[in-house]
Amino acid sequence: MLTKNEQAKQKWGGANQAIDNWLNERQELLVRYCHLAGLPPFERDAQALPDAQSIEDFCSLLMDYVSAGHFEVYDKVVENSKDQEKGKALADELYPAISATTDKALSFNDSYAAISDEQNLNGFDKHLSALGEAIETRLELEDQLINRLYKQL
Repeated sequence: MLTKNEQAKQKWGGANQAIDNWLNERQELLVRYCHLAGLPPFERDAQALPDAQSIEDFCSLLMDYVSAGHFEVYDKVVENSKDQEKGKALADELYPAISATTDKALSFNDSYAAISDEQNLNGFDKHLSALGEAIETRLELEDQLINRLYKQL
C-alpha cells in the first residue's frame, strides 16, 4: 500500500494542492496502519496489542482522511475536470464502492476511537485486518478516480 501511495504522489503530486495534502495524509494513515498492525518496518509481539493512544490517534487520522476525500478532494477533482459530465458519471460509478469503505472505517472508529488501555480488545486484529482490506480497496478506487480525471485537468 505504501509503494502504491508513493507512485500516486509521483504521478499526481503538484497538480492540485488539495490532492497533494490528501496524498500526504494518506501516507501518514498507511504508516500508522502498518505500525498498529505490526507490519514491516514496524514489528510488535504477536500477542501484544497497540496501546490505546496509538489506536485513538489512528482513528482520528482515519476520520480526517475519509472526511477530506468526501468533502474536499472528490468534488474538487470532478469540478476541475474539463468534461464535467464524464467526471460526474465516473464519480457516480465509483462513489458507492468508496462509500462502502467509508462505512467500514466509521465502524472501526466507532469501536476503537475511545478506548482505554484496560479495555478488552478481543477481535482487534481481525477488525484491523478487515479495515486494511477496505483501505486497500478504497485507495484503488480513489486512484482510479484521480487517474481518469487527472487526464482531463
